[in-house]
Amino acid sequence: MAACRLLLFAFLALYSSFALASDPSSLQDFCVADPSGKVLVNGVTCKDPKMVEASDFSFSGLHLAGNVSNAVGSRVTAVTATQIPGLNTLGISLARIDWAPKGINPPHTHPRATEILTVIEGTIEVGFVTSNPENRLITKVLNKGDAFVFPVGLVHFQKNVGHRNAFAIAALSSQNPGVITIANAVLGSTPDIPSDILAKAFQLNLKVVKDLQSKF
Repeated sequence: MAACRLLLFAFLALYSSFALASDPSSLQDFCVADPSGKVLVNGVTCKDPKMVEASDFSFSGLHLAGNVSNAVGSRVTAVTATQIPGLNTLGISLARIDWAPKGINPPHTHPRATEILTVIEGTIEVGFVTSNPENRLITKVLNKGDAFVFPVGLVHFQKNVGHRNAFAIAALSSQNPGVITIANAVLGSTPDIPSDILAKAFQLNLKVVKDLQSKF
């Protein structure tokens, strides 16, 4: 009898772990986002299925290179539920990333998504940093056709180490992965994080911190 109870307990624990590790199954074919919806939900309210059209599930423009004439030399073209309303509740999105030579996609995180990036053209150095206390840098140089995974929430970056423009396509495990660019968030928040806090955190002179904040 004790063995049966133990087996039942183990089964229930295993079942619970599977239940908690995945999103609930959809109760309908789709839930096309209705941006005019007045109800606030975790996501976007659904459009009347009878009003859904093919355009709710499509997006054009990923064949076009992004404008990389900016300070970091890169451009991200996101395709989320905002661009394709039919992605609402489906837990997936994608992006095109373009880089000029030596351009970077600065260190950032996606708080709600794992990312898998595939290089279409060029040579890209990629990397992510593990969480405290190790803060280990895991990095690799990717060539055309190579793919790399950035686990959810971890700080990561990309740099074009080739001599020509490069681009990649990234898939993300959320309809709205979010993005937190570290430099912008820490040095360019509104209102500013107090300079003395940043000076102590980065072990920098207060004047240096204020100068950095002025750039954001």
